[in-house]
Amino acid sequence: MQESWGSWSDRVSRLGWEAASERQMAWRAPWRHYDPITTLAACALAVFGLAAIYSATFASLRQQGLAGSTVAQRQLVSLVVGLVATALVTLVDYRRLVAWVPLAYGVIVLALAAVLTPLGSQANGAQSWFSLGPFQLQPSEFAKVALILTLAAILGGRGERPARPGLKKLALALAALGLVAGEILLQPDFGTMMVFVAILFGMLLTSGIKFRWLLVLLLIGSVGVVGMFKLNVLKEYQKERLTAFVNPSADASGRGFTYNYRQSLIAIGSGGVTGKGYLRGTQTNLQYVPEQRTDFIFTVVGEELGFVGSALLLALLGVLLWRGLRIAAMARDPAGSLIAAGVVSMLVFQTFINVGMTIGIMPITGIPLPFVSYGGSSLIASFLAVGLLENVHMRRFAAH
Repeated sequence: MQESWGSWSDRVSRLGWEAASERQMAWRAPWRHYDPITTLAACALAVFGLAAIYSATFASLRQQGLAGSTVAQRQLVSLVVGLVATALVTLVDYRRLVAWVPLAYGVIVLALAAVLTPLGSQANGAQSWFSLGPFQLQPSEFAKVALILTLAAILGGRGERPARPGLKKLALALAALGLVAGEILLQPDFGTMMVFVAILFGMLLTSGIKFRWLLVLLLIGSVGVVGMFKLNVLKEYQKERLTAFVNPSADASGRGFTYNYRQSLIAIGSGGVTGKGYLRGTQTNLQYVPEQRTDFIFTVVGEELGFVGSALLLALLGVLLWRGLRIAAMARDPAGSLIAAGVVSMLVFQTFINVGMTIGIMPITGIPLPFVSYGGSSLIASFLAVGLLENVHMRRFAAH
């Protein structure tokens, strides 16, 4: 009897130890599949951005007798917050995040509405920010991440087997986009609204939707853009941006957005192969290029680091996008694939538009270069997107 009791108690202890070990492994297992390349590429881009932002503000601060760059310091704080946000996002299974979409989407809709009230602050013709002392919070940047999760919830469902979205899911996706896009246009911020549309189309392509429906959406979108011009929905300065791109010679005075294009091309072209040297860019130091710490940050890299530095920057972005596509292909379920596809679509579109406008092949739209342009909200939101990529990658073997 004594031996039977001892044997039974040993078995209970062993089972308890095994259960505890399984719980510990379940907690640690996702981190075994963490993708360091994705996070390291994003961090390298952010460091690139810090260096370029410091250079863009170095000359003006030196003239004022200031030793440090307050702007770069604020960006560094945002980088630290972004890294913390990335870690926090990876702690919660992305399928749980998808389940919490109604709450996240509701918060973003309310924030976008609040920024249009006297609570919001205006800059450069748009009312898009909340002023929080030395920092500014831009809800539209975080709305990009919320929209990705929302569309993943609508188009992906909860099953492991991919299901082609029907008209009902398409209508819900368009409604989710339409509400936040409408609020963005009221700010007005046409560039960010374009990013939302790019996210939708990228995720629709990944979902396997019928191609003819995409063609119909493209036709409707084209008609809508023409309608915005005809109905004077766009502000005058927004129209001037497009006019300067289509017909640069229309600005006979040499000022305005044509001037921006010209100075940007001079800065990038003068960099040559290896550049003029860090902190030695004449166009940068003399502040010839407008908004060079935000929209035109790529000109700082092109002038001071030349083709080599620009190629390295684009290569880092390419690595990040490659890892994103890989994660989308390896995801366990449609929701994971759609989340990764949404992040990749956002980064690809913003990179193409931002770099394109600095070299004169795209209109000036005020879209930041991911991880590089100055802006705390943009940087933190980009790292949140990286956190989503890591989340999907870490749990590609996890059971439902």
